[in-house]
Amino acid sequence: MSVIVITGGSRGIGAAAAIACAQRGMGVIFTYNSNRAAADAMVERIAAAGGKAVVLALDVADVSRFAAFRATVQQALRDTWDTDALHGLVNNAGYGLFNPLADVTEEQFDSLFNVHLKGPFFLTQALLPLLAPGAAIVNLTSATTRVATAGVAPYAAFKGGLEVLTRYMAKEFGERRIRANAVSPGAIRTELGGGLNDEFEALLAAQTALGRVGEPEEVGNIIAMLLSDESGWINAQSIEVGGGYQI
Repeated sequence: MSVIVITGGSRGIGAAAAIACAQRGMGVIFTYNSNRAAADAMVERIAAAGGKAVVLALDVADVSRFAAFRATVQQALRDTWDTDALHGLVNNAGYGLFNPLADVTEEQFDSLFNVHLKGPFFLTQALLPLLAPGAAIVNLTSATTRVATAGVAPYAAFKGGLEVLTRYMAKEFGERRIRANAVSPGAIRTELGGGLNDEFEALLAAQTALGRVGEPEEVGNIIAMLLSDESGWINAQSIEVGGGYQI
């Protein structure tokens, strides 16, 4: 059985990806940062979908804990699936912050950097020894790397860095047949950045060719597809999932 790790899998796009992967027969290890109740509820949802999941605590901004996290993942693989190999990694965990460039503090800048670029870089490095030949990595970026959106400059800059890093992962891990792709959500109905009110949703819908905002499941399905064998010849790509956002 293929087993994958998803960071930030207790809500939003991460949760949708976890369900989609379980429905495709993958085992799921997902992380949460602070809301254990939501994480436990996700384990039950995955079980109801016919899958099996293990939930682990992880702060992706704290690189010092990644070696211990790798050991915990390895133990979960052995105990739950009787394997030592991972077949996928989804670097999804993140948060949004709306603040103009002129007002961004160094603390805010560093926090966003740690979560959205430094964390995925070193977590991938930490888990690389567990990734089997033919495994897949999916990094969650953002349409804000393509469409400049006032107020999210640091977030978008680090997502842009992650998009570039994705291509380097594909290049350097290719000899092990490990693929790396980025998924770039457009306007999606999640809690990121405080969620959507009716006015903001209407604005985003008007800027999208298909006339609405997307749902987390529509992104989660693409993530699951990129982790599966059917996308085995897709590599080093950034795939925008946004219904035609600002084209």
